[in-house]
Amino acid sequence: MGNSIAKDAAVDFGIQWVAGAVAALFQTEKFYDLTGSLTYITLTLMSLQSNGTYHTRQKVNSGMVLTWAARLGFYLFSRILHDGKDSRFDKVRHRPGLFLFYWTMQGVWVLSTLLPVLIVNHKKNNAPVNQQDHLGWGLWGLGFLMEVVADYQKSQFRSDPSNAGKFITSGLWSISRHPNYFGEILMWLGIYISSRSTFQGWEHVGVISPIFLTYLLTRLSGIPLLEAAAKKRWGTDPAYLAYKKNTACLIPFIW
Repeated sequence: MGNSIAKDAAVDFGIQWVAGAVAALFQTEKFYDLTGSLTYITLTLMSLQSNGTYHTRQKVNSGMVLTWAARLGFYLFSRILHDGKDSRFDKVRHRPGLFLFYWTMQGVWVLSTLLPVLIVNHKKNNAPVNQQDHLGWGLWGLGFLMEVVADYQKSQFRSDPSNAGKFITSGLWSISRHPNYFGEILMWLGIYISSRSTFQGWEHVGVISPIFLTYLLTRLSGIPLLEAAAKKRWGTDPAYLAYKKNTACLIPFIW
């Protein structure tokens, strides 16, 4: 198991560093998110095929990751082709060392979040599907639906010329300022809950998946960057201040 995870890590970071080197050469971040999604797909398929067992839990959890990665990768790649750039990289795309660090962190993100799936896929034993699996799959389904709907609503909002320079407050965005991130957290929490029913000993390190993802989105890259950008853009707008005061940051109606 340990050797298999180490191989997954080598492939993961190998993809990031090769892609990052090419991106640094051309000073572009246009395929950053797409590379992340393709890495998820590659590692999931590699691990699923490693034993040739294809248990129900392996197939369902892997299928959920593949569906999420393909959908999100296409969405983010289409968005950056339309926008022309990703503002997260404005201060780093011309600094090769720091730029490569971003790609390395993407490797950490992929490996950490995918760990429960990798552990399950490298197992040969077939633990029966149980209530934890059903709960986990239900949470994933709810999270996937929230992320897809939130992304669609925002895309539709931004495609309307009359909304140029405005912020979205409709649909799921009326009950959470970041409903897509809440959906993503639910998805990976669901995958972990399903996977953990098979964990033994050191394998419980898989709990790092939902913990790291939540910390990343709420404290490091996701919400903090978007909230700072929104404050800079609309921080003196009474309508935005009211929206921020009356709308949960992440968990609808709560926080």
